[in-house]
Amino acid sequence: MVSGKRVVITGMGIYSCLGRNLDEVAVSLRAGRSGIGIDPQRTEYGYRSPLTGLVERPQLKGVLDRRSRVCLPEQGEYAYMATAEALRNAAIDMDYLEENEVGVLFGSDSSAKAVIDAHTTAMRTKDTTLMGSGAIFQSMNSTVTMNLSTIFKLRGVNMTISAACASGSHAIGLGLMFIRNGLQDVVICGGAQETNYLSMGSFDGISAFSVRVDDPTKASRPFDRHRDGLVPSGGAACVVLEDYDHAVKRGAPILAEVVGYGFSSNGVNISQPSDKGSYIAMQRSLIDAGLTAMDVDYINAHATSTLQGDMFEAMAIDELFGPYKTPVSSTKSMTGHECWMAGASEVVYSILMMQGSFIAPNINFEEPDEYSEKLNIIAHTQEQNIDIFLSNSFGFGGTNSALVVRKIK
Repeated sequence: MVSGKRVVITGMGIYSCLGRNLDEVAVSLRAGRSGIGIDPQRTEYGYRSPLTGLVERPQLKGVLDRRSRVCLPEQGEYAYMATAEALRNAAIDMDYLEENEVGVLFGSDSSAKAVIDAHTTAMRTKDTTLMGSGAIFQSMNSTVTMNLSTIFKLRGVNMTISAACASGSHAIGLGLMFIRNGLQDVVICGGAQETNYLSMGSFDGISAFSVRVDDPTKASRPFDRHRDGLVPSGGAACVVLEDYDHAVKRGAPILAEVVGYGFSSNGVNISQPSDKGSYIAMQRSLIDAGLTAMDVDYINAHATSTLQGDMFEAMAIDELFGPYKTPVSSTKSMTGHECWMAGASEVVYSILMMQGSFIAPNINFEEPDEYSEKLNIIAHTQEQNIDIFLSNSFGFGGTNSALVVRKIK
């Protein structure tokens, strides 16, 4: 177990296809409600699959000044909503932010629409000055953290973590390390993903998406034998990480403790998952937490509803947790794959389950395959106490992250 400061979560926020805040999302999770639907713009654009998580755009006029709104891309709007909720729940106001050093680490790996919109404007007008003054700030990969740090007047560590679909998880893991090593007292961590049709065409072009369009809510089927691809989604999620002693001193609410972070790289084909890489990340997170597989009450699987990805993860989970039949579900069955935000959102989803003493279902799990049949996959909402959970996130390029979170003692 790594020694150092204890790191707790004192606030969290969520803005996703399951709801616009923690309360709405908690209800959706318990009900097993899917947030997936059809985007007509994708059909018009030429997608094979128009399926997506349906995320409502927030109305920020009157909430943020015009300059702030001009610099925010879609995913930045979601990140603002999630971060504002997390800070409220952590009892952190603007006075505190201006008087103390607070950092920000968000996972985000693209900003497609802003780039395409700026290019389209220049091609149409032959005048780059008409792209608008906010174009550069919307289009950079670091757009979320640069905007959040400006809006909330943050003066601590300020970085965007680009690690494909493990970005949000790595952001939390790195926040853990910054605080554990005494470099920061408070770090805002999360992940954000745009959902517009321009952001996902290349994924559709490699046939990564489910084409089960007859019933969108049945399309995302992690671990199910008849899965035919993932469903893209997005939004934003945020957690406020804080040094335990610092949180106690200021009387902050303490929601949970982050105790383990594991990581690895597969070192194989750029798009190929790996059971070995997944196993190493999970095992390392448990060692970091000073725990064993037997101690874990629930696993929020990365499982995205792809043939290979689910298979290799199932193999890794079975190798490490098989003897204990640890309950497993993938909330992506309801949300679709939230990509860069998924590692952060799934920590929030799992803490909501921990608070409500239930396991959200892996919906659409009707027939296991030879790999998933070995796991204890929870297909229907199950009332259960959760003291410790593990959350997996794996991404293109072989980047793997696993986080272990426990109830505060």
